[in-house]
Amino acid sequence: MTKPRAAYVHVPFCKHRCGYCNFTLVAGRDDLIDSYLKAIERELSWLERPREVETLFFGGGTPTHLPPDKLRRLIEIVRHWFPLTAGHEFSVEANPADLDSERVAVLAEQGVNRLSLGAQSFDAEKLCRLDRDHDAEDIARSMELVRPVVHSISLDLIFGVPGESPDVWEADLAAALKLQPDHISTYGLTYERGTALWSHWQKGQVRPLGEEPERAMFERGIDVLTDAGFEHYEVSNFARPGHRCRHNEAYWSGDEYYAVGPGAARFVNGRREINHRSTTTYIKRVLAGQSPVADSEELLPEDRALELFIFGMRRLGGVDRREFAERTGFDLEALVGCELHRFINRGLLEEVNSHVRLTREGLFISDSIWPHILNA
Repeated sequence: MTKPRAAYVHVPFCKHRCGYCNFTLVAGRDDLIDSYLKAIERELSWLERPREVETLFFGGGTPTHLPPDKLRRLIEIVRHWFPLTAGHEFSVEANPADLDSERVAVLAEQGVNRLSLGAQSFDAEKLCRLDRDHDAEDIARSMELVRPVVHSISLDLIFGVPGESPDVWEADLAAALKLQPDHISTYGLTYERGTALWSHWQKGQVRPLGEEPERAMFERGIDVLTDAGFEHYEVSNFARPGHRCRHNEAYWSGDEYYAVGPGAARFVNGRREINHRSTTTYIKRVLAGQSPVADSEELLPEDRALELFIFGMRRLGGVDRREFAERTGFDLEALVGCELHRFINRGLLEEVNSHVRLTREGLFISDSIWPHILNA
């Protein structure tokens, strides 16, 4: 197993929690920022020495919610422990409502070269239903601020919002393309237990759009973006040539990676660990010199091989049988052959030049395929 060449930093702060969000975050608790910075520095010190990485990703929460001086301090702390190689990718997630010239200046001076902007939509009514705090003008303004100083800009878009029409989704895609991003991620709205959206759904206050309309939107997104010159390289992700998210590709390739912060999940030395999701508990534990890890496991070789297969199948290129056998020591046919052939016969998977991959039909229901593979 090669040593990790990727690192993730979780920044849990937001101005408010959107109704559909179940990520690890705290809203309206900026009083915790200084303690969080101390905890991050303490947790990183347990690495004992700096670890060079090729990709670094700050996610959240909203990293750009931090005041400029705190954002600068966080990046300085992290970059000391995770020095970046030449040709690195350094990504930061951002909210269009937060970005201003001061924050962008910090990102530029600290070497951030990829920004992931949580646009979600350009439609005022849809943004309101998503409980977002920005508008279409904020997205355009943010793009204008960032474009001169960042090599690669990604936009996140959501489809399948209650009441959304095909025309609204079509307009979102057109508006996104007009801004000329380098990468676009499209996600169907999910109803996560514990969120406000879930509660509204359970009470009958909102009604999911439905499987067929959502599928049509997903398919339309694929057609529009690929026709515009984007490569559809992962189930939800599209990139212009040379602008794939290398950090996420490390995940999908099954590589190891470091991670720090509340709720952060790491994979190092064959062991998966997840930090406590509570920001206050994370801070208290780390500052008391205690481990923030809430859960950990070391996968058996067969389980690791199955996981590697499923991660790899998220990529449109799929999994090469020969490479899989060389890396895991397992023959794919012996491991999951019966299930593979069942889904190939149903037209959901296909085999091309020793690569097993999703068909276009399989793309739309891929999440329902993997439990069958795991339990083969």
